[in-house]
Amino acid sequence: MDEYPLLNLFWTMLWFFLWIMWLFLLFKVITDLFRDHELNGWAKAGWMILVIVLPFLGVLLYVIFRGRSMGKREVAAAQEREAAFKSYIRQTASEGGGATGGADVDQLARLHDLKEKGAISEEEYQQAKAKILA
Repeated sequence: MDEYPLLNLFWTMLWFFLWIMWLFLLFKVITDLFRDHELNGWAKAGWMILVIVLPFLGVLLYVIFRGRSMGKREVAAAQEREAAFKSYIRQTASEGGGATGGADVDQLARLHDLKEKGAISEEEYQQAKAKILA
């Protein structure tokens, strides 16, 4: 351990961490370039060439000039994924129990609301739930 002091270990870890963070940012920039539908093909190619030829400067410039819209596209993509997931859950829940699947889900939701409001006890809720699911 005498050949490699603690401060050198710290600096090595810091540079390694920064390199990993830069790689993460590089991949975010590349995926954002391909996700952006407003940017034409020549502009995408130009950004890609800049990011490949001058990687540190290219990524830094991309974040400076397009960072705000990059965040907006990330939020929009997350909202689309969430909406698709909720739609899938609703569709699966309504189809899941055969002809009465949707009605069962609605009844369970009403029972849960009644339990949350305190109109029925936990025991009554479990009995009614078992009856619906049977």
